[in-house]
Amino acid sequence: MRIALCQMTASTDPKENLAAVREQVRRAAREGARLAVFPEATMVRFGVPLGPVAEPLDGPWAEGVRSVAGETGVTVVAGMFTPAPEGRVANTLLATGPGVEDSYDKIHLYDAFGFRESDTVAAGSRVVTLDVDGVGVGLATCYDLRFPELFRAHADAGATVSVLPAAWGAGPGKRAQWDLLVRARALDATVWLAAVGQSAPDQQADPEVPTKAPTGVGHSALIGPDGTVRAQLGSAPELLVADVDVEEAERVRRAVAVLDNRRL
Repeated sequence: MRIALCQMTASTDPKENLAAVREQVRRAAREGARLAVFPEATMVRFGVPLGPVAEPLDGPWAEGVRSVAGETGVTVVAGMFTPAPEGRVANTLLATGPGVEDSYDKIHLYDAFGFRESDTVAAGSRVVTLDVDGVGVGLATCYDLRFPELFRAHADAGATVSVLPAAWGAGPGKRAQWDLLVRARALDATVWLAAVGQSAPDQQADPEVPTKAPTGVGHSALIGPDGTVRAQLGSAPELLVADVDVEEAERVRRAVAVLDNRRL
């Protein structure tokens, strides 16, 4: 299966971001991609009030994504915000395309490094996997990366690919942690991992210096089921199209049967 990792910098304008999604999906389709993955918070970046911009899954922003997925025949996964009870929002991944219509609400909220996502965002509880052209694909978001159980749950549900849209926060050691964790999660669950981050909004900024809100450091990556980096971007907006060999995941699982050998 061919996957497009669509690294971009979201603005505060959902319409502007939707236009960028349309452009990237069409480009991914021209390059033969069957799955296009966008970052967390593609609809609107962190650092602004999310309640006023949150929309339901049948709202205009999601319908716009749905339209370009139908136009191109590409399954799209993109981060947005949907209304939740008690005035909060859900940090939602919309997944839409041929035979695919689902969503994932981020389970693990980013209450770390001085940021409290749970103040305004309601946690999800459902593990979500998709069937994209016969390939099982699990959904996770950003801070979920620090919790290996979710990726093993994807594998247990039949996924051989996990996708991880993110808006990874800058700060001391954070980029190094990203590189380590994306490889570790692929290896933990023996899955292909497509980790797609927001690109750094200021290309001159030092990624070791924290920002007020997690707005991204880029370095989206495709990791093989053996934990090796197969392709990786830098910090700037860019599209990466790469092929995933589903049978390789099965070969790795036979060689290193960590899923079968679990005792806890």
